Amino acid sequence: MIQKLGLIAVPTVVMALGLAPTAGVAEEASVVAIVDGTPITAEALDDVIQSELIALRHREDQLRRQGLNNLIAEVLLAREAQGRGVSVEELTKIEIEDKARVTPAEARAFYEANRARFGESDEATAIQQIVEGLGRQRERERRAVFARELRSKYPVEVRLEPFRVEVGTGAAPPRGNPEAPVTIVEFSDFQCPYCVHARPIVNRVREVYGDQVRYAFRHFPLAFHGLAEKAGEAAACAGDQGRFWDMHDRLWKNQSKLTVPDLKQHADALGLDTAAFAQCLDSGRHAALVKSDAEAGERLGVTGTPAFFINGRAILGAQSFEAFAQVIDDELKRAGRTPTKASLAP
Repeated sequence: MIQKLGLIAVPTVVMALGLAPTAGVAEEASVVAIVDGTPITAEALDDVIQSELIALRHREDQLRRQGLNNLIAEVLLAREAQGRGVSVEELTKIEIEDKARVTPAEARAFYEANRARFGESDEATAIQQIVEGLGRQRERERRAVFARELRSKYPVEVRLEPFRVEVGTGAAPPRGNPEAPVTIVEFSDFQCPYCVHARPIVNRVREVYGDQVRYAFRHFPLAFHGLAEKAGEAAACAGDQGRFWDMHDRLWKNQSKLTVPDLKQHADALGLDTAAFAQCLDSGRHAALVKSDAEAGERLGVTGTPAFFINGRAILGAQSFEAFAQVIDDELKRAGRTPTKASLAP
């Protein structure tokens, strides 16, 4: 894990960064400071704040792509409206607003299923809130889907180069086609609720894209999730018996049962060699592996979970299928492959 300058003594900084009070260092990189004759280079500075710099680059790349996608969508919407002989407003109503509208029956059904969430609100007010809130959500989703439909209809050449980082797949064997042109690496925490919410999206991506993607998992237990580190070790211990993915799937489905006794029960339910599993788990055999994954994630700018890297391009947080599909489709095009039509489905 990268240490910060303010937390360690100056001699330690000099030794850790390979600095020496010689003039030769200045020839290798630009000097940003000189401390009692010892130069500190821009390269050394960047090494110390590497994870923070990468996180900023990820955010910058995300903002640029969001802005570019919005501009592309506006141009395509205008082109389609022109082709149909209608205004952009009329096309928006026909293809987005009307198709995203929430009917009274749907609003009432949602209210009945979630009545407790509305507290003391009267029924009419609650239903109106549902119509507006659910309608906005559906409109965002429909707008994204329609934009992708138009991008498949009209030629779009994106020249903005994405920001990438080199991401290893870790110790667990990746799922999917080893020759797939797209590799997705997830840094995740088995105790993280947002990671559980991301499971349907991850599963849909794997189902829709099939052999075009392979998926890898790496551990990133958060400090305030006290059971996550040992759960990661349990998955690795199951991996010793060739059952990493079986344990991985079971832990997501049983997130409330992650204590050590629970983990051993999961191993028994999966039919593992329970004695070997228990010895592995109790000894902390894979604690270093879990820690190594987390440190790798930090160096890549990961600060929370889930964090995904698609061919080295970051998608941070539990985002929509459309967010994944945009990046995957772009990567497939860059590899000379045709994205599957199924990815256009809402």
